[in-house]
Amino acid sequence: MSETSTIEPTDAEAQNVSAVAIRFAGDSGDGMQVAGTRFTEASAIFGNDLATFPNFPAEIRAPAGTLPGVSSFQVQIADRDILTAGDNPDVLVAMNPAALKANLADLAPAGTLIVNSDAFEERNLAKAGYDANPLTDGSLDAYRLLEVPMEALTKEAVKDTGLKGRGVLRSKNFFALGLMAWMFDRPHEPTLKWIDEKFGNDEAVRSGNELAFKAGYNLGETTEMFRNTFEVKPATLPPGTYTTVTGNQALAWGLVAAAQAAKLPLFYGSYPITPASDILHELAKHRNFGVRTFQAEDEIAAVGAAVGASFVGHLGVTGTSGPGLALKSETISLALILELPLLIVNVQRGGPSTGLPTKTEQSDLLMVMYGRHGESPLPIVSISTPADAFETTIEAVRIALKYMTPVILMSDGYIATSAEPWLLPDVSQLPDISVSFATETNGEDGEFLPYLRDPDTLARPWAIPGTAGLEHRVGGLEKEDKTGDVSYNPLNHEKMTILREEKIAGIANDIPEIEVDPDADADLLVLGWGSSYGPITSGIRRVRARGLKVAQVHLRYINPFPRNLDEVLRRYPKVLIPELNRGQLWRLIRSEFLVDATSYSKVQGQPFKSIEIETKIMEMLES
Repeated sequence: MSETSTIEPTDAEAQNVSAVAIRFAGDSGDGMQVAGTRFTEASAIFGNDLATFPNFPAEIRAPAGTLPGVSSFQVQIADRDILTAGDNPDVLVAMNPAALKANLADLAPAGTLIVNSDAFEERNLAKAGYDANPLTDGSLDAYRLLEVPMEALTKEAVKDTGLKGRGVLRSKNFFALGLMAWMFDRPHEPTLKWIDEKFGNDEAVRSGNELAFKAGYNLGETTEMFRNTFEVKPATLPPGTYTTVTGNQALAWGLVAAAQAAKLPLFYGSYPITPASDILHELAKHRNFGVRTFQAEDEIAAVGAAVGASFVGHLGVTGTSGPGLALKSETISLALILELPLLIVNVQRGGPSTGLPTKTEQSDLLMVMYGRHGESPLPIVSISTPADAFETTIEAVRIALKYMTPVILMSDGYIATSAEPWLLPDVSQLPDISVSFATETNGEDGEFLPYLRDPDTLARPWAIPGTAGLEHRVGGLEKEDKTGDVSYNPLNHEKMTILREEKIAGIANDIPEIEVDPDADADLLVLGWGSSYGPITSGIRRVRARGLKVAQVHLRYINPFPRNLDEVLRRYPKVLIPELNRGQLWRLIRSEFLVDATSYSKVQGQPFKSIEIETKIMEMLES
């Protein structure tokens, strides 16, 4: 069972469905991510609510025709508010036997299965591990099977374009996309415009993709293979202008907006690493906003350059994923003892080590909490959805600037690559997070004290190097209170350690108290963080639809925790904490608040399904 409405064939020309999930699957070179993204854009322009889930191998070109080489893209479109890409696709487009084998178990009961029948020849069947052809052995009888010779029809469509060799069949993803556009009445213009813009410099490729797309559409319209189309009406969304964003896009735009709101130049130092690299790619497009991007030779150089940018008065940011964060840890500790604002973006992936570079996980929480030497607390802020990345990024920057501290902003692979509609904000309403650099001496004797703290925030002054009279020393050695001179005094070290700790703890007074999505008299609270928001909320909706009561809290601020979290947790006899790790937030909650919470763990490189959350909630309610 999924969030979607499983498609049932009828004799009507068009069948209305409230929501449908479609998965494109094929080799990693078959263009499934392109096909899915184009379908998503057309659906967004049509006005559907939507959510996507790209899933692809780590290898740039994994072995063709094999299970490890399968790439897929799932999108759910709906006429109502949805939060996930769907538990199970209602339609599976399989471009070869490996794609079918890797994805068939997920297809909804009685779902629609569209296969590229040309690929089901003996060699490809053997690569996928089939002993018999599933198109003829009856194993697919439980599904609505539609066999389409996509390769032959694509060749026919592009025969006069001048495409040669392998290039002839590279357009078959657009054939499949055209067929889906017919089935679900998607507008043509966005896809055709994209083809023109993307391939306009190569007329043969541009023409081939366009003709393949139209051939797929015409196949549905002119044959009796497909008995009807399906209509998913536009969703009713709050008024305004929308665009579709991935989490990495929204995060990059949030950095640009934060720099503008802070009136600071933005410097982004990074080393390419999946799944964070697209932040660098996106920011590189926005030099007109004063953005400076630096692709360093390694992770250590990237964070070092970002710290240097912060030292000279820029908004210094570095981005990475788990392995890169480990390499950056020493320099992050340097920024901490310097007490400079620095934003560290961690787009989590499956670990440890290289682990699962293209799969999602939430397993870096304890590392960002404790993974530095010495007593080194840092604020931790977490993104919940792709659209949430914009606002949360600005908030993380605000904290870094106001409290003169590095801040770790947590995302993950699911958020980074998934997409959803985003209501464009009114930029005139962005918060003013501008800073005041130190320009005058602050000591009683006319000297400059770089570690004389603000009494409210405990932040030290930010003095740009070269400011006359404000010369001061920075470095990794312990600082003397107020003067910033190197100090080995034991009592001073303890004092500075406690001051740094108190500064971070005091941020709790400057962030909102958590808001509970309550059910009166609920016995169970579901506490989550990060990308589990969508599946958790969808699962809770299902439970509430049964007439049962569940309360929900989703954390944006993880260090420090919101000041009322203890009181909220103690209202409920049962607390459930679902995480894509082995219970890391659960351990923090138990140790901090002595609450006997229940951990629900998943570490498969895949996000939670709504039904998994629903099932666990029902288990706890019934126990």
